[in-house]
Formats: sequence, C-alpha cells, structure tokens
Amino acid sequence: MHDAPAYIAPGATLGVLGGGQLGRMFAQAAQAAGYGVAVLEPDAHAPAAQLVPLQVCAPYDDTDALHRIARVAAAVTIEFENVPAAALAWLDDHVPLAPHAAAVAVCQDRAEEKALFTRVGVPCAPHAVIDDAAGAAAAAHAALLPGILKTARLGYDGRGQITVRTAQELSAAFAELGGVRCVLERRLELRDEVSVVIARGRDGAQVALPAQRNIHRGGILFASFAGDGAVDADVGARALAAAREIAAGLDYVGVLCVEFFVLADGSLVANEMAPRPHNSAHHTIDSCDVSQFDLQWRTLVGAPLAVPRQHSAAVMLNLLGELWFDADGTQREPDWAAVLALPGAHLHLYGKRGARAGRKMGHLTFTAATLHEAGDHARRACARLGLEAF
Repeated sequence: MHDAPAYIAPGATLGVLGGGQLGRMFAQAAQAAGYGVAVLEPDAHAPAAQLVPLQVCAPYDDTDALHRIARVAAAVTIEFENVPAAALAWLDDHVPLAPHAAAVAVCQDRAEEKALFTRVGVPCAPHAVIDDAAGAAAAAHAALLPGILKTARLGYDGRGQITVRTAQELSAAFAELGGVRCVLERRLELRDEVSVVIARGRDGAQVALPAQRNIHRGGILFASFAGDGAVDADVGARALAAAREIAAGLDYVGVLCVEFFVLADGSLVANEMAPRPHNSAHHTIDSCDVSQFDLQWRTLVGAPLAVPRQHSAAVMLNLLGELWFDADGTQREPDWAAVLALPGAHLHLYGKRGARAGRKMGHLTFTAATLHEAGDHARRACARLGLEAF
C-alpha cells in the first residue's frame, strides 16, 4: 500500500480508472476545484473521456497504461468496482489509491461482502454460498427458498441474478448462470429500500450524506428521494451506524455506498455496497452544498471532510435508453424542453453514444423546499416523458 501525502493541493493531476458517467461527474467536481484529471478507459468516446485533457485509452490491466497513470497522477481512484484485482494491487503499491485494492476486492465478491457484514455485526439476508451443483442441492434444503440466486462476482443493475422458488429452479438457475460461484439469498418481505453514502479519510474521519429512499424497477434504480420525510429518522440513523461499522471494518478510504432493505417489521438488513459514488446519491450535485463527487476528490487528496448540508429536498429519476424510442421503435430525442419548463429541474446527460434499453443515459433531479413539492414536479416530468409515475 503506497502512502499518500497528507494533502495534495489543487494543480495536481488525479487519475480515475473508468470513463463512465461516474468518472465524468468525478472529473467535473475535481476540475472545478482546480485539479487536472487523467482517465484510464478503453473506450475513446466514454463519458469521462470527453471532458479530460488526458485519456489513456487501453484496457484496465494494460501494464504500460498503468505505468503511465502512475507517472502522471498524484493519486488514483476508481469509478466502478470491477477493475481487475491485479491492476488495483499494482497501483496500490505504486501510487496513492483510494479506495485501497483490498477493500475493493471485498466489494467485488458478494460472498466476501456477506462475510464482512457478519464479521462487523451488521445483519444481512439469510444466505448460502454455492460453489458447485452439490452446494446448490444442499442450499435448497436450508430454508432459503423462495430466494434470489446471484453470481458472486460481476453482477449489477439486476444482471447475474435469478429468482428461484424450488430446488429444481435453483439447480436450473445455477446452470444458467454458468456454474460459477453464487450466493443464494432468502427472499424477504420488504417495506422499503434505502441507501447511505459516507466518506472516510485516511485519518479515519467520516462524514455522511443524508440517507435516501430508493425505488427499483427491473433491478435498476428508477428513483431516489432525499429530504425530510424521505427516510424514517430512526431507520436513517441505524443505516448510518451500520455503514460506519462496515467502512471501519474495511479500513476504508474514499466514498462508500451501502444499500439496505427495510423489512416489514422495521428491521434493517444490509443488501450490498459499492466502493464509489452511487446512482442513488446523484441528487447531491444539486441538493447539497457538498456532493458525493466532492467528497470523492476530498478523500483522495486528503482535504478536510466538511459535513455536507442538504439545502433542498430532492427527487432523482434515472433516464434509461428506452426514453429515446417511440413505441414502434423509432428513435428520437426526448422532449427536454417540456421537462426543463418544470420548476427545480436539473438535467444531467452523460454524452453516451447509442441509446438502448436499460442503459443509463442520464438523470433528472428535481429540487424544492419540500419533498412533496419535488415529488409533484418529478411526477409531472414522468408524464411528459411517458414514464410510469411512482
């Protein structure tokens, strides 16, 4: 692990592995504070690559590319967790990296995640790790059905998971997922889904953003709500306390999101975590005086972690590729003018080439004095975009 300077001043270049929308928003925040940004990303047209003066266009595990990033960047972060472990380990030895490779490795594997939750005393769903067909057969008799079978690695936005109700369905699903290591989780009766984003510095100092309530559709985040009344105060406090335990258990440095299920009886279980800024907290760009991306560059350079203040209630809507198509499949641009005519509308498009179903093309945040008002404007936007309202 490479030791970082106590503070890296503006004017330095910061590296980021990954050029998607999270890298783009990190670059915007870091550049606003006076930092240069270099991106390692194999896609020359990726969202972040459009905004930075230096893109190393190569695979994430390309040796020459890693050497180049290590030479130009005073510190390096990531915008998604599925960077090859060997690449992160090499960077961790040669340049200040946040989060550290060992922490990201836990976040890359659902089985390791569950083990961490258990170790630090944070409840999670009853589950079993399945390594082979015999393990699948044994799990079927462990009171975990009906359940959700998830690949241990490389799953996100509903990918790599199948709902199973019987032992036969479990066996078939395990085969369908390629016989790779999986986690079977018992399906729980949910009342709500919430997430907490915290930032932790190298000195162990932590700050948190307000908890948000989330709605998913088809395994992909549809909307997030933040502000008074979005999340029960007791639930938010318990989620924050659990997230702090998880971050401490990882000796984490950087921005970390932990997603939780609120069960029908009000109890809380950890679902999963992301070692980076999170879709559910994109609203902080417009609703808070310090966004999750500001916290990301601050933790990376060792700047003070000011406690964020949410000055506006917010509702955020994900904008997926379906919006760019009529019912008959004809492609067209959504009516942004109609949306931007609504009070408190903040449109963020990511510059992605080629809309397709399920692809995150941007997000739309509505800010207002109250959550009720922000929600009203967001529902009107849904009507104008042809989205099913919440």
